[in-house]
Amino acid sequence: MLYPKSLNTVIEQLQKLPGVGQKTAERYALSLLNFELEDVNALKDAIESVKLNIRYCEQCGNLTETQKCSICEDTQRDQSIICIVGQTTDAIAMEKTASYNGLYHVLNGLISPSKGILPDDLNIESLKHRLTDEYLKEIIIATNLTIEGDTTSLYLSKLINSLNPNIIVSRIAQGLPVGGHLDYADDLTIIKALEGRNKIL
Repeated sequence: MLYPKSLNTVIEQLQKLPGVGQKTAERYALSLLNFELEDVNALKDAIESVKLNIRYCEQCGNLTETQKCSICEDTQRDQSIICIVGQTTDAIAMEKTASYNGLYHVLNGLISPSKGILPDDLNIESLKHRLTDEYLKEIIIATNLTIEGDTTSLYLSKLINSLNPNIIVSRIAQGLPVGGHLDYADDLTIIKALEGRNKIL
């Protein structure tokens, strides 16, 4: 079916979202036709606001609207432990379990030479600065249990050990299947993975 030009443009734009194919984009676009104009404008403004206001936390790399995210600013959290995750969605998955009260460091990606993603492309420089914190005792590497996640974990464990051998470096293991993604796991699985973390090196 040939859609009017303006509707077809919306469908094409929606397909740029991950996981949205032709049929899903068509369904979304047709649904928007039933929105009141004020709702369409509210959606447009919300998307624009996200693009203009969301940035990366200067300390951990998490998403925030200020210089530091709410987790880094929270003095009630355990400052002696940092959990390294690949994406913000992984940190959110951890937070939903309410079983972890330390800090995070978001890499915003994983090492993948086949995709051209190298250590310099990740949020690692700011991590090096955090390793000098006298209160820091342990780092949990909670990257996905995939080839990219394991490669990143190995690289980080060696880096951390070379820069500050006094820090305990552990890796989540028990509870997460090989090839599993943190943000798809249920709360109990993540809790078990945290409890069963193993020391690296």
